[in-house]
Amino acid sequence: MTDLDHPSVDEIDTTKPHPARMYDFYLNGKDYYEADQLAAATVESVFPTVKICAQTNRHFMHRATRWLASEAGIRQFLDIGTGIPTRPNLHQIAQEAAPDSRVVYVDNDPIVLRHAEALMRSTPEGRTAYIHADVRDPKSIIESERLHRTIDLTRPVALSLNALLHFVPDEFRPYETVGCLVDALPSGSYLVLSHCTPDFAPEMWERVIAVYHRGGIPAQVRSRSDVLRFFDGLELVEPGLAVPHRWRPEDEPGDGVTDAAVSIYAGVARKP
Repeated sequence: MTDLDHPSVDEIDTTKPHPARMYDFYLNGKDYYEADQLAAATVESVFPTVKICAQTNRHFMHRATRWLASEAGIRQFLDIGTGIPTRPNLHQIAQEAAPDSRVVYVDNDPIVLRHAEALMRSTPEGRTAYIHADVRDPKSIIESERLHRTIDLTRPVALSLNALLHFVPDEFRPYETVGCLVDALPSGSYLVLSHCTPDFAPEMWERVIAVYHRGGIPAQVRSRSDVLRFFDGLELVEPGLAVPHRWRPEDEPGDGVTDAAVSIYAGVARKP
């Protein structure tokens, strides 16, 4: 079954770039506007491997989801910061491993909402739902009736925050946000998180962040120690917090995949 949110949404503002549509550009998608393309191309001019970064992060999401469904026995997934659907989506990976998996997607971009009905189809045994909400208001997600119709919060849930929190600067209290979300989940749940870092190329990342700020997009990259803070109180799964191409790789890294080219930390941790 598929459960979809239908709030009234403002007309999509095509004059300003949006990170979800820029990410679609990095993944060689087609659901972006001129403002998104211009901003993304400017990022690419100062971060030439940004497409490698996005694709490597997505491959991490696939492996982590597959491990959670196949090895950890997780059957419920809450994916916040979904982005524009790109096959295979998280629910397709999870339901391939476990057809009865239930997935709730959350995003705040109206264009993601418009794509959700057509692209987020569940297996007959499972269920998917979409909530139009902002991670900066975590209570609106946790208290959503649509969430509770899809996911049983007395049973373990995998919370997925992939390539999201670098768009939540400290002024929006990201650590408290993650804490609120994790606190709502029972023991045996997991946090899956990936986050851009300046550790490998600090000067380049100053220029990248400047591009996002000029487009009106809040952004803040974080060091390894700052990313680790999101996992406080949780048990990191081996190999711990790592660059994503080193997190349980299934194949050799592709051409051009280096730590600096990717500039992301990624990890999966269990709530005791």
